[in-house]
Amino acid sequence: MTYIVSMTEDHIALGRESTVVPGRFGEPLAVTHARFSRGGGKAAPTRPLFLCLHGWGSNEEDLAGMMRYVAPYNDFASLRAPLELQAPGTGNLGPIPGAYSWFHDSVPVGADLDRDMFAAASAIDAWVAKHIPTPRDIVPIGFSQGAALAVHLLRLHPERYRAVISLSGFMAPGQVEGCAPADERLADLEIPVFYGYGDLDTVIPKYEAYAFAAWLEEHTWLKSRHYRGLDHAVNMEEFGDVRQWLVLQDISSGML
Repeated sequence: MTYIVSMTEDHIALGRESTVVPGRFGEPLAVTHARFSRGGGKAAPTRPLFLCLHGWGSNEEDLAGMMRYVAPYNDFASLRAPLELQAPGTGNLGPIPGAYSWFHDSVPVGADLDRDMFAAASAIDAWVAKHIPTPRDIVPIGFSQGAALAVHLLRLHPERYRAVISLSGFMAPGQVEGCAPADERLADLEIPVFYGYGDLDTVIPKYEAYAFAAWLEEHTWLKSRHYRGLDHAVNMEEFGDVRQWLVLQDISSGML
């Protein structure tokens, strides 16, 4: 059975005006910049392609550099978030070079997060539909905002994605109707998900990480790991766990 996700602008009502990033929560977005791995992302066409999603204030180069530690023999496409961060201060100081965001705040909450999560995930899923041939397996991998979106792609269009890697991610609460239209069918698909987070994370509260892990346990085939002494970041121990998990899922060879 094929499911079609609505991408119409009025599918989710717009939220309030943001005071952090110009625009309104939930406004329609479009992905316009991507960095591909060697060969335009076609050097290893029989292996899954990784869809790299960066965090707040970063860009498409961030996770592209990380892929040599995670899956060096797989292709990847690293996307740039569409919202430009602005220089702080009074007046129009212009955008910060190389600093982008998927959301209108670093970590929105409540209905603001629902609306921004749906808008950004819809933009990513639309980019995938346009640029990646349907037979190609795709594994979203993200950090922070990107990690949240990697999972939310499953709540939007789970049949398109082979597995997900969420590093220091968080989830939308589901207060706004329609922001996660695939939730009811997701559990039956048993999609593999790796969720890693630091036990000293100062951005995502520990109770949010626990709630996210509990939700993933109910809705996906979850492998969850927390890392002692790790803040809102990644480390080589986590990369090693991800590599091992990818081998077990027959996604990567694990060779370095």
